[in-house]
Parts: sequence; structure tokens; C-alpha cells
Amino acid sequence: MRTSIELPAPLLERVKIAAAKRQTTMRKLMIQGLEAILDADTPPDPVASYSALQRLQQGFALGNQPLTRDQIHGR
Repeated sequence: MRTSIELPAPLLERVKIAAAKRQTTMRKLMIQGLEAILDADTPPDPVASYSALQRLQQGFALGNQPLTRDQIHGR
């Protein structure tokens, strides 16, 4: 859907430069920026957060044997 907005000249210049640096259009850059702002306002899913926290607290089974310094640096 088309819409018109007024941007201050210095901001418009910054948008043009940023779009050119990213090799994208001003339209795509503005859509990405607006989506990022709106996504940041969306509260995280409490079930997913709890599940991730449980996995972190459980840890990972790595054979229960610590690696030696040489093993770590050999990777």
C-alpha cells in the first residue's frame, strides 16, 4: 500500500546513504527498520523463554571429562 510521509531533509539524506551502502532501496531499508522497532515491542513468548532457560540450566553432556589445554587449542 502506498503512503506519503514527510521526513526532515537531513534524515532523508541519511536514509539514502544507508540504503546505498547496503545496496538496497530506501523502501526496503525503512520496512526493515520499522519491523525491527515493532518486533522489539513484542513481548517474548514465556513458554519459549522458560524452555530455553531450562536447557541452559540442564547443561550439555560432553562426556563429563574436561578437555586438556592441548585438546582445546588443537580444535
